[in-house]
Amino acid sequence: EFNSPIKKTCFINQPVPPDAVRMVGIRKVSGEHLGVTFRVERGELVIARILHGGMIDQQGLLHVGDVIKEVNGKEVGSDPRVLQDLLRDASGSVVLKILPSYQEPHTPRQAFVKCHFDYDPTHDNLIPCKEAGLKFGSGDILQIFNQEDPNWWQACPLEGGSAGLIPSQLLEEKRKAFVKRDLELTTPGIGGKKKKKMMYLTTKNAEFDRHELRIYEEVAKVPPFRRKTLVLIGAQGVGRRSLKNKLLVLDPQRYGTTTPYTSRKPKVDEKVGQMYLFMSRGKMESDIKSARFLEHGEYDGNLYGTKINSIHEVIDSGKICILDVNPQALKVLRTSEFLPYVVFIEAPDFEVLKAMNRSAIEAGVVTKQLTDSELKRTVDESERIQRAYGHYFDLTIINDNLEGAYRSLKGALERLNTEYQWVPVSWVF
Repeated sequence: EFNSPIKKTCFINQPVPPDAVRMVGIRKVSGEHLGVTFRVERGELVIARILHGGMIDQQGLLHVGDVIKEVNGKEVGSDPRVLQDLLRDASGSVVLKILPSYQEPHTPRQAFVKCHFDYDPTHDNLIPCKEAGLKFGSGDILQIFNQEDPNWWQACPLEGGSAGLIPSQLLEEKRKAFVKRDLELTTPGIGGKKKKKMMYLTTKNAEFDRHELRIYEEVAKVPPFRRKTLVLIGAQGVGRRSLKNKLLVLDPQRYGTTTPYTSRKPKVDEKVGQMYLFMSRGKMESDIKSARFLEHGEYDGNLYGTKINSIHEVIDSGKICILDVNPQALKVLRTSEFLPYVVFIEAPDFEVLKAMNRSAIEAGVVTKQLTDSELKRTVDESERIQRAYGHYFDLTIINDNLEGAYRSLKGALERLNTEYQWVPVSWVF
């Protein structure tokens, strides 16, 4: 059972029978949970787990493996749920007759995890005791106290409170493997006319996450530090480039960006490095094979791409490198090498996007009026990216107003210099 303050606990003073049976007395009120669950072993009810911080854990008189023989003089039978209900409803003095396991208790490794799904134990038919479950939402950080059970871990919310049971990584993987997931990889331009924007492919395993189940990610809390890269993710047409340019223009001392490479020939009066760096096709293909490009693509028979060492050049100059890349590049970027702050620029709903396009035309900022199908494609693509890559995002900003989105982004980046941060444990150890 689960989470209850200690009322009064005592040993019942009577001779210990020859088979080492013990009597343990507890005082409780009806409805209180003891913080313990049971399993059946050879027809007997055995303590399967003791929840961290619950009454039984705090008193220390019962241990995992102890056999429960009787409650208040009544035999307990062999149904764990009947025993759970009996103990929950009991009040006053409760006397347990137990056969101790004499197992040596040990302190399991504790860890912190970021959850990437929502969980409600009241809707879980597999959990051994619904009252012992811990409800959480995607993005919550939990402290894991015990991972010994292959199916059920013990965890506690970050803000404190009592521990509860959550499904283990293994159990949730098995469960989700049976569910057909809608994890379409976003492909700009599919279904429409030929687009100027090409489909980029990352060097490493372009479809890295088609089969990847994100459930829990081990994280560590670190003091404020400056990220090496700012990665802007979003659908085509949500204003990533506008936000990037605003940061580069208004804070050039702090932010820089890469110059893409291309195999095409420079145009007349086109300066090297102004918009592109130029390479021969043969050299570019060779560098792509040698994994020197973060991402690359082909358009009109010419190669285009972002070189990994050009990111390091910006970082080495003392600036944060801003990248607006295809979400597949996150597999390469989300490491201690690049220490990214990943921001998803979410599309507003269709009507807002349409109104924004209209006012941008009136203000002379853009010249092209987008069709309803183009606007809808932006909204749909935004939703697909969020579903497939949401577990990588540190921040989500709905760009329904460029000034407001810029202020939100700037404020979040400034907080990184003053607030402790939760980062993947692989960045630290």
